Amino acid sequence: MGSRARWALLAALLIVLGTTIVVAGQPDADPPTLSGTQRLGPEPGEPVAGYLDRAARSLPAPGTGPVWALVQLTGHVDAATAARLVRGTGLARVVLRVPLPRVQTALITTALPGQRPESEISAAMRAAADDRAAAALAAPDRSRAAAVAAAEARRLRAGCGCAVALLVRADRAGLTELSGRDGVRAVHAAQPGTPPQGLAVAPLLPQQRDVAGPVPDDGPVPADGSTSEP
Repeated sequence: MGSRARWALLAALLIVLGTTIVVAGQPDADPPTLSGTQRLGPEPGEPVAGYLDRAARSLPAPGTGPVWALVQLTGHVDAATAARLVRGTGLARVVLRVPLPRVQTALITTALPGQRPESEISAAMRAAADDRAAAALAAPDRSRAAAVAAAEARRLRAGCGCAVALLVRADRAGLTELSGRDGVRAVHAAQPGTPPQGLAVAPLLPQQRDVAGPVPDDGPVPADGSTSEP
């Protein structure tokens, strides 16, 4: 079996099992492009203004019916705010990222049942906290990777404002209304008929203003009580 086929099989299994997918250390790096998948989110190095225009033009034609779409937020928000922003839609995944000033942190994508959004997003944060705590223990002692993972675990366990995007299902009218809500930066719709397991999500991060490129990673790892990114 070729490498692309193996990636596609792995992606399908992860979605079916509801597994958390973590891209650690490089939250804005280009994830593997899986064979036969559609990417939702900007291309690496794409100008932000161009991407926002492209996302706005992705909404389905009237009468098409519900499609999957990646809702990208203007900031990092808590579980209650994330659930409120996408109320009235079918919810499939949440993308989490702990905002630490000038520090690259993990981009964590978790599948959700979608029946109780706020509690499920909160549960996803707790599970992600356990994952990052395990990563801190596995990293070399006193290394930057260990310190970052430990800081992420603390923030996630405390219910931080860490949600940056959500994968939802709605029709054109619903997505148009959703795109106009305060706190929503972009809604990027998938092609009609694309199933969730056929999607690769790589959201625009709130701090990416000009180009969808790497965020700085030259800051100190914050201790408890320090502020997050704006």
